Amino acid sequence: MTDDYLLPAFRYNVVLSRATAGGTDPEVLGTVGGFAECAGLELEADVKEYLEGGRNDGVVRRVGRVKLTPIVLKRGMFAADNHSPANIDLWNWMTRMVSGTLPVARYDGRIQILDPTGHTALATWTFDRGLPQKVSGPSLNARTGEIAIEELHIVHEGLRMEVPQ
Repeated sequence: MTDDYLLPAFRYNVVLSRATAGGTDPEVLGTVGGFAECAGLELEADVKEYLEGGRNDGVVRRVGRVKLTPIVLKRGMFAADNHSPANIDLWNWMTRMVSGTLPVARYDGRIQILDPTGHTALATWTFDRGLPQKVSGPSLNARTGEIAIEELHIVHEGLRMEVPQ
């Protein structure tokens, strides 16, 4: 029997690299400061059911289209120091798209679970041609001492999972 190593859900990185040329958007987005949470790494098949005439003991199922779930990234809002304005790269991506700035920046993304050293990817999810679907600012409450968290939802055109060989 081998000793299996369970992969931790807390040691990962996210890289968003621009997929489209031109424009003023950065080549790499959102990597400064990292993301505290990542969700939406899933594919769901739309299975169609057909009732066959004369077959009363079951149904025929056929594969339909795949449903792609938005990738949801959360991170603490930050500034370079106490006297600098907040980093608004994620907001700028959304507002440029909404305002009709062309070309619309699309980003390919890579989410990697890392080994204990933090240098080697043990599993990688790659998504293609992402667009911002939603960006949310923090919930503000003067009675708590919580960090201001911003949230980004990215819709994409494909998701793959890969492991090193």
